[in-house]
Amino acid sequence: MTLDSHQLIAFLQSHNELTIINEPLDIYLQIPQLAYLEVKKPNSKALLFTNPICAKTGKTFDIPVLMNIFGSYQRLNLLVDKPIPQIAAHIQHLLHFSPPKGIKEILLRLKELAALRFVFPKYTKSKGLCQEIIFKGEDINLLNLPILTTWEHDGGAFITMGQVYTQSLEGKAKNLGMYRLQVYDEKHLGLHWQIHKDSQHFFHQYKQAGKKMPVSIALGGDPLYIWCGQAPLPMGIFELMLYGFIRSKKPVLCSCISNPLFVPNDVDIVIEGWVDTTQMRDEGPFGDHTGFYTPIEPYPVLEVSAITMRKKPIFPATIVGKPPLEDKYMGYLTERVFLPLLQTTAHGLKDYHMPENGVFHNLIFAKIKPDYPSHSKQIMHNFWGVGQMSFVKHAIFVDENAPELTDYEALGTYILERFSPSNLLITEGICDALDHSSPQFAHGGKLGVEAITPVHKPSFAALNDECLWEKFAPLFPQATALKQYFTHTLNPICIVGVAKQSHLFTAIQQRLEDFKTLQHCLSIVVFVDSHKNNLANPYMLTWRIVNNIDAKRDILIVENLVFVDATDKSACDGHLREWPQDTNCSPSVIAALKDKGLIDDIDDEFLEHFGILH
Repeated sequence: MTLDSHQLIAFLQSHNELTIINEPLDIYLQIPQLAYLEVKKPNSKALLFTNPICAKTGKTFDIPVLMNIFGSYQRLNLLVDKPIPQIAAHIQHLLHFSPPKGIKEILLRLKELAALRFVFPKYTKSKGLCQEIIFKGEDINLLNLPILTTWEHDGGAFITMGQVYTQSLEGKAKNLGMYRLQVYDEKHLGLHWQIHKDSQHFFHQYKQAGKKMPVSIALGGDPLYIWCGQAPLPMGIFELMLYGFIRSKKPVLCSCISNPLFVPNDVDIVIEGWVDTTQMRDEGPFGDHTGFYTPIEPYPVLEVSAITMRKKPIFPATIVGKPPLEDKYMGYLTERVFLPLLQTTAHGLKDYHMPENGVFHNLIFAKIKPDYPSHSKQIMHNFWGVGQMSFVKHAIFVDENAPELTDYEALGTYILERFSPSNLLITEGICDALDHSSPQFAHGGKLGVEAITPVHKPSFAALNDECLWEKFAPLFPQATALKQYFTHTLNPICIVGVAKQSHLFTAIQQRLEDFKTLQHCLSIVVFVDSHKNNLANPYMLTWRIVNNIDAKRDILIVENLVFVDATDKSACDGHLREWPQDTNCSPSVIAALKDKGLIDDIDDEFLEHFGILH
């Protein structure tokens, strides 16, 4: 099954997976923040906005906006159109190919190998479906597209679901990436490809050669194109090969009209252009998928040389901010499909899982079968050294007897019954360029936790919150409240809200002997800013904590006590980089959407649970 945008809309409607919104809504904040609320619902729908407007300029757009395409497991399975475990199994069989025995096995293997004929795209010189309308020269105007501004502190409007096509200097290696794209004016876009991405490597090739770099951005078409764009394939492998492998159909690519690149024939809109590698421009800020604004940084600029489109195009967009988001489901597909590839380099890895509120690289659970001493630590180092897994900040490893990695209550108990400070590995390495907590850009601390062997603490007995507060508060005047989780285990997690006045670990060390006396009732203490966190909301607490800590700086181990500083950092903590704001919806936008009757099913509890307004 392949779907262009109009077929996709009909397909989603036929499965009751699409809500059409005819109410005129603003591309500035209203459309994206409505989609932001929708994706967090348990039975969210894809949204088609048929009347996007720009209230600031009075402009109306005749191009509908389609959002939340991947925003549920139901839609994900419908769009992939084959069992996801089957895709992973097929990859696994190819990775472990061995000479077949017997005619039956030979025929089976031939069938498997035959699927590889679809991985190589078909290139055509014929005019593409995406080239029914062509804008060149003075007719080029990005502002005629309904490009959204999601957050009020964003640096401008951003394309968020663009397929970014690039190629190496000699044209042999090709890449499809998914990067945010800031609109500067009618003919210029900021290209936020990060330092570890293939496109950035290509950029340096062109820069060294003193040549301009061709870049084309496709919008729409088969939704699987965009998923392939974020797939963590090894460098040099064209992501559309994965599309052909999954769809069992070659993608058909047509030639761009103003640069030498090729894009899928059936997309809706193509923005073509060239990058002057001698020029950089400030890009951002932008409220990103971490739930924080990334700061202004210089990035390459695309000068648009042509815009082509179908006669009735659809403009796709996704929403980023605090979890859960559409990337939760896209990430799940990535997690399942790429497990076999990860297992080829991580011997003993049985399974892994990226919790949605861990924002992918910030928290990973891994189930392993350790065969020898330090095997788990070997796999930790393996994670931190392979492809995009090298961005992982915090990884917790359990053995194959552990509960399902998605059963957080049972898994948490299993981990905390096996938690010991002696089994923590703290190291350092590269971080995602979006990480804000590391003292240096794209480099910081990493934490590995081995939770395999049960611990014995015969004298340990957890206290209730009130009794523990009576003992803790006099030792730590900056504390305002505390709440414990998993008190039925030998290592409860104590969350302490603080009104921070100074470096927290210095304050602890000043009363170190007093804190040691609490080891019989205290184990793991996590400090958070009291004015930003609801201590009774573990979902958002997890999000905040794994975002806000750098393992080398923010973990203090004192005998059997572990202190974690998950507060905002500043110069008093030795953190000299800018600390970003959260991505919060605008109260006026929420009020306007309520007045229009578009969010009648959203209550204050929902807004609080997902940290919508603060």
